[in-house]
Amino acid sequence: MTHNKKIYQYLNKIVPLRKCSDHEFLTYVETDNQFYHYPLHVTDLKKMPDKKKIKKELKKRSLLKIKNSKNMEDFWINSIGKTLYNKTINTYNKKMWFVDSTKKIDTFNWSPKGATLKSGPRAAWDKAISCYPKKLNGYNDFFDLPKKRNLKILFNTNFKLISLKNKIFEINKVKKKFDIVISTISPDTYFKNKIYGELKFIGRDFHKIVFPSKEIFPKNVYFLYYANKEKFTRLVEYKKFTKHKSNTTLIGMEIPSHKGKHYPLPIKKEIEKSKKYISKFPKWFYSIGRAGTYRYEVDIDDCIEQALKLKDEINNNFFEGAFPIKKWL
Repeated sequence: MTHNKKIYQYLNKIVPLRKCSDHEFLTYVETDNQFYHYPLHVTDLKKMPDKKKIKKELKKRSLLKIKNSKNMEDFWINSIGKTLYNKTINTYNKKMWFVDSTKKIDTFNWSPKGATLKSGPRAAWDKAISCYPKKLNGYNDFFDLPKKRNLKILFNTNFKLISLKNKIFEINKVKKKFDIVISTISPDTYFKNKIYGELKFIGRDFHKIVFPSKEIFPKNVYFLYYANKEKFTRLVEYKKFTKHKSNTTLIGMEIPSHKGKHYPLPIKKEIEKSKKYISKFPKWFYSIGRAGTYRYEVDIDDCIEQALKLKDEINNNFFEGAFPIKKWL
């Protein structure tokens, strides 16, 4: 998914893409025993048992209050009212980020999927370029490019930092000095004593479930979200993306955990901490990608954009800083 036509065109040449802008998200709200769209759609309101109360809250919305919101709770209550916030946003984000209050989440521009209350098409990304590779091997042709160019790739390899300033590493017990380092891992990894404290991430436990049916989810629905006290956050039906033909279907269940570093916390204090680490990187040491940038909102298209900008800097022998794109500073 992207709003950047240049990135779409670049990737489409390497991995021919199929549009899937019609895909929808649904959220299950246990108190209503109903699935509603995410982003919430105006037609969902008609199905809600407390719709009169909700409509009163919506009439009290203030653009100024929305603009001046200081945290996720304020933003959503100001945008859709307290009742809708409690139905669809509050509990979900508490379990997603392991927080006891969404007031602690003080960056939230990534939060709405295009709109807080939508009208018109029910697809989540109808105003963006949403695609998936046409070929059954997915993105493999893109990731196989380094092999075709005879680049040396070391898999399952441990490294040890010898000198950050001089960009010297020990790889397979051999010391190597590098002119340029491009890192996609958490910036604090390079500091043994974690001088500013460890950068926090949320991980994921993934469980697969195979069902004896060609499809399980309704037409155009790829993701089901659960905004209640169940431990998992969402289910994904992968065939909807891949168009794989089979009499069975694979569903993935995602449960937030502390295993792995999948999502940087969208909390200003943590982001500022990451900047302190990144400021200590020497010249020609890049930190990119979701973990390297330490931004939850960095997605596939942003990673490609960062890499292309980085390539230009290297080709022109012009290093601007660890982040090749300044919007992430």
